[in-house]
Amino acid sequence: MNTDKLIHAEISEAIIGAAMKVLNTLKPGLDEKAYENALVIELRNRGHRIDQQKRFEVIYEGVVVDTLIPDLIVDDLVIADPKIAEDFTPTHIAKMAGYLAITGLKLALLLNFKHVDLRWKRVVR
Repeated sequence: MNTDKLIHAEISEAIIGAAMKVLNTLKPGLDEKAYENALVIELRNRGHRIDQQKRFEVIYEGVVVDTLIPDLIVDDLVIADPKIAEDFTPTHIAKMAGYLAITGLKLALLLNFKHVDLRWKRVVR
């Protein structure tokens, strides 16, 4: 992978590597929450700071209209969102774009644990 032009390349690689280890250990077929919790353990074991289910207010004209709760924020830089899906949909990508806009972060990683091989997608703001 050419990391010269990627935002947060080292953290991305660490998250993907941790997710691969989680999937190889637990195998496909579990609920998203199992992979999310295992990913928290693996990333913390690798020395990363994790915010799990951190809440962000969505404000419109000075009024809170919603609350967004990304699954994981790694090192205050990257949203990691475990999924169990046949493939990533435009809705998954749009949701991450919204999360990036509200949190002010620049990168989200969608991580798909449905298959025997980990699949991921970078969403950049």
